Amino acid sequence: MPGEDVREAVRVATGALEAFVFLPELPARGPGADMTGRTAGLLAELYAHVEPSGWRISDRPGRDTRRARAWLREDLDALEEFTQGFTGALKIAAVGPGTLAAALERRNGEAMLGDAGACRDLADSLAEGLRGHLAEVRRRVPGARVVLQVDEPSLPAVLTGRVPTASGYRTHRAVDRAVAEETLRRLVAVAGDDPVVVHCCAPGVPFALLRRAGARAVSVDFSLITERDDEAIGEAVEDGVALFAGVVPADGAVAGALSDPAGTVGGVRSLWRRLGLSPEALAESVTVTPACGLAGASPAYARAALSHCVRAARSLANDPE
Repeated sequence: MPGEDVREAVRVATGALEAFVFLPELPARGPGADMTGRTAGLLAELYAHVEPSGWRISDRPGRDTRRARAWLREDLDALEEFTQGFTGALKIAAVGPGTLAAALERRNGEAMLGDAGACRDLADSLAEGLRGHLAEVRRRVPGARVVLQVDEPSLPAVLTGRVPTASGYRTHRAVDRAVAEETLRRLVAVAGDDPVVVHCCAPGVPFALLRRAGARAVSVDFSLITERDDEAIGEAVEDGVALFAGVVPADGAVAGALSDPAGTVGGVRSLWRRLGLSPEALAESVTVTPACGLAGASPAYARAALSHCVRAARSLANDPE
């Protein structure tokens, strides 16, 4: 979400989406409030600090780690304040193991992705940290059904060997898909009976891998989906995996983007027809979302986009065909 006022962001997140609220991230506050920094602050017995090139592993918790953790506590305080008596779904987010390994640097400046042992340690630390974070959220909002969103925008690049090294002259070796799947499966298990959605706003979303790893939903930028993805999406939906369709533009640059709720979900209806799936299943299988994060939008547009998601979803439910 845009801005630096977490209480206002939480008020919007809990007010515009009454049945499915979320804990917002406010990267405009600076390092530690960004998605990588917030997740680095969750790690168990691993620490990170900010370098000009990005986040780098540290020997001990320093100012950047303390700041990330302090902001998260502030965010959870605001969430608790605005969710008194709440009993719906509550989504929290963290960066997934593949994207985190591509973003976090080892002490030599290279991504952790280049060291298989470091990747295993990072995944274990992330799982333990998330276990504690989930417990804290459940304690603060006891009536909520927590939904864990795992952000994996870099996963397609990780799997295909397209993550550049520090020099930029070559790329890291592709991670074996079986290893990536098992790593993600262990992270999904941390959520227990609570559902996990994997968000990947990049081309080439590995739907089959995510489905086998236990994701209950896959969140995508719908504009990047092509007919080549149809079979994988169809198999996932038939296996009970929900689709979080990012059909609402993440900023206000597209003229008239919020003027036609029915038109916003027209592509989803077309996909359903191509897949030969029951229109009646649309409302249960599809959640309408922004294409990606709203941090680059104006506060007014962010509020309007979330409200538009509700109207577009209602249109899809009332007229699935």
